[in-house]
Amino acid sequence: MSIFQRMFRMGKAEVNSTLDKFEDPIKMTEQGIKDLKKDLNSAMTSLAEVKGQTIRLKKQAEENRLAAEDYERKAMLLLQKSQGGDLDAGEADRLAGEALGRKEDAATRAQTLAHDAQQQETTGANLQSQVDKLRSTIASYDNDLITLRARAKTAAATKKINRQLAKVDSSGTVAMLERMKERVDEDESLAQAYGDLAGQPTSADDEIDRALAGGGGSSDEKLAALKAKMGM
Repeated sequence: MSIFQRMFRMGKAEVNSTLDKFEDPIKMTEQGIKDLKKDLNSAMTSLAEVKGQTIRLKKQAEENRLAAEDYERKAMLLLQKSQGGDLDAGEADRLAGEALGRKEDAATRAQTLAHDAQQQETTGANLQSQVDKLRSTIASYDNDLITLRARAKTAAATKKINRQLAKVDSSGTVAMLERMKERVDEDESLAQAYGDLAGQPTSADDEIDRALAGGGGSSDEKLAALKAKMGM
């Protein structure tokens, strides 16, 4: 065999092995579950990032809301000082206007951040639903894999038994049993025949002894009867 033929056979065997593995439902299911678990890990990471960003946005929105309230409070204090004569009215109005402008900026940022946080929260809720669904799907496939493995073992055992039974020549076995039965019948009949032959007399002495052993009168009586018949 040339080296090219050996290489061809080796390559063919590897291809067949790959096809067998690819068509193996258990291996396919295991690989599918592994892929789903990778997707689940990625989804969990994304979910954690979305939730973290939502928390930060809510915190920033709250900080800006409090800042807006604080600027308004400061503007009111400035006007109160102006009214009490502790601060020049023009200066108080200028600073109060500045505080109110910052209040509006902070309030706008708070509103924008709160809206963004709401959007992120909605995205997180949708992602959470997908994560829960994916986790449930993986659990279901894990249970299916357990059942599939059990069925595969049963099928393999059944196939092995059926394959062994298929190799048994039932007709040949029955014929062999019939021949053995006929042979036993022949041997039993032959043994009985030999027994009958063994019981038969093989000589005149044997016949005489057998007649005597069989009863039917003594030898003297038979002899007397014979003499009387002969006129002696």
